[in-house]
Amino acid sequence: MFCNKWSVSAAAAAMAVMTAACGGREKAAHSSKAGEAGAVQVQLAKAVEERIAEEYEATGTVRARTTSVLSARVMGYIREIRAQAGDSVKAGQVVAVLEAKEVESAVRQAEAARAEARSAVPEVNNAIAAAKAQLELANSTHKRMQPLFDQKSITPQEMDEATARQRMAQANFEMARARRSQLDQKIRQADESVAQAEVTKGYTQVTAPFAGMVIERKAEPGMLASPGMPIVVVEQAGSYRLEAAVEESRLASIRPGMAVRVDVEALGKSVDARVEEIVPALDAGSRTFVVKIGLAGGTLRSGMFGRARFAAGHSQALTVPQAALVEMGQVRKVFVVQGGIARGRLVTTGAANEGRMAILSGLSAGEMVVAPVPAGLLDGGKVEVRQ
Repeated sequence: MFCNKWSVSAAAAAMAVMTAACGGREKAAHSSKAGEAGAVQVQLAKAVEERIAEEYEATGTVRARTTSVLSARVMGYIREIRAQAGDSVKAGQVVAVLEAKEVESAVRQAEAARAEARSAVPEVNNAIAAAKAQLELANSTHKRMQPLFDQKSITPQEMDEATARQRMAQANFEMARARRSQLDQKIRQADESVAQAEVTKGYTQVTAPFAGMVIERKAEPGMLASPGMPIVVVEQAGSYRLEAAVEESRLASIRPGMAVRVDVEALGKSVDARVEEIVPALDAGSRTFVVKIGLAGGTLRSGMFGRARFAAGHSQALTVPQAALVEMGQVRKVFVVQGGIARGRLVTTGAANEGRMAILSGLSAGEMVVAPVPAGLLDGGKVEVRQ
């Protein structure tokens, strides 16, 4: 009886051990499959030595090619300013209006003087007509009396009186014509005075000299503006340059017309450009000179930061695809695969060229790096290489 009980207990224990063993194998198999399923699939690229184009980088600031400070040309209180910073303006558009009563008064006075001069024209014309009639009568009388005098039918005194009347009529006619000339001159002067007054009146409206954008407002309505006082600053639209500071040692290698690659960080893109001007004067403190590089594009704005990349020959360098790089602030790294495990490695980079990045340190030729780097890949993570 005792032996039967022990046999049953032993059998039960053996069954428990076998069940536990089977369960352990199942868990281990499941764990192994889960580990394989957690591997990140990656592609590899080789770090290779190749000949790349070297670049010299210079930083600078985007500035408008043409900037105009619009200022008052006459004295007067600012009545209104019709443009704010950031507003687009057209050529000839009124951006500010001054209130100058003295100018308006000068216009009225000039117009009154011109009207007065013109009103005297009929009177002078009538005087000319009367003098001309008197002259014609005196000429006729003198002509009729000349034969009579030759025939001794009239006395010398009568002939002298006729001649005197003729000369007086001629003088009166010439005097009337002279008055008309003086009046015409006075009218011309009055016209010029009115035109000048109108021009001065036009100065009470400050207009944009070209199409562009208002970048700064320097005055407010109600302020007393004097000649030369800045009111707004306008920069010409669509015409910008990058003014880059270049080291003195690079002066001989940069010339006008040279092709340059410019990166404008605010736009997040690069543009092809050319050197337009080189300022020959060097800054004594920084030992740099300014290179002005022409840019095109309506999205540019003054003050943007830019980088100019000048071609500087070729050299041998270790390169990897740019897609292999991971940026962490100011630090860059790549992932190399060792025994199915991704290992992050910090690298020092050089210039980029046609989709590849030069590696200055941290990597050796022939090593395989992950490219592109998939999302979620961690240092020490399992990877599976795709062929």
